[in-house]
Amino acid sequence: MPASRLRWPLSAVLVTGPSMAPTLRHGDAVLVRRGGRAIRPGDVVIAVFRTRPDLLVVKRAVRPAGGGWWLSGDNSLVTDDSRAYGVADVQGRVVARYWPRPGRVPSDRL
Repeated sequence: MPASRLRWPLSAVLVTGPSMAPTLRHGDAVLVRRGGRAIRPGDVVIAVFRTRPDLLVVKRAVRPAGGGWWLSGDNSLVTDDSRAYGVADVQGRVVARYWPRPGRVPSDRL
């Protein structure tokens, strides 16, 4: 999903790929909030890597870095996170999963 599609304060995003398993799985649909409280380490976020501006990703915020965020996937076997692409700019915070298993998406305090 191109980053320009996150235009509303609350947007729906479809998760693709295994990088956030077991927290989020391929095919999960989540609600993303732009604005609101500041991003904290451990939050699940929607972001764009500066080296891959065409790719919108769902990752976990680890720490602020270089004016953006260092991100990590929950599945450590998949390396499509900041280890491969560097710093990312956060577009919003995942607040809930609404399909197929509705519920709050847990934040891990790293």
